[in-house]
Amino acid sequence: EATLDLAERRRIRSAIRELQRQELERDEEALASKRFRPERGSHRQDDKENWPRSRHLEEEQQTALAALSRQLEAITDVEELTKLLRAAGEYEERKLIRAAIRKLRAEEIEAATLAGNAQSSQ
Repeated sequence: EATLDLAERRRIRSAIRELQRQELERDEEALASKRFRPERGSHRQDDKENWPRSRHLEEEQQTALAALSRQLEAITDVEELTKLLRAAGEYEERKLIRAAIRKLRAEEIEAATLAGNAQSSQ
């Protein structure tokens, strides 16, 4: 804006556009390098080393869940199951307990329906 020469203004504007384009390219390259950064080899090695331990923990958890499932089959009181549900910390444990509660309630409803049908038929 300080110069009155149109040719000089054009050169200045094109130089500004070129600088902006270069800055944009640098920003895009920086983003691309962050996005597609290769995974470190040592991290993969850590996963391989930890795999047996995590597999062992998973097997222990499955054994504990199977034992809990057998224990839940023996319980016939919804209130007792509700107490267990509130005390449970793991998602899978709560899932099993909720399933046991639903099963007990369905059995209670079925028994009440059968009793109602037996009374109405007499």
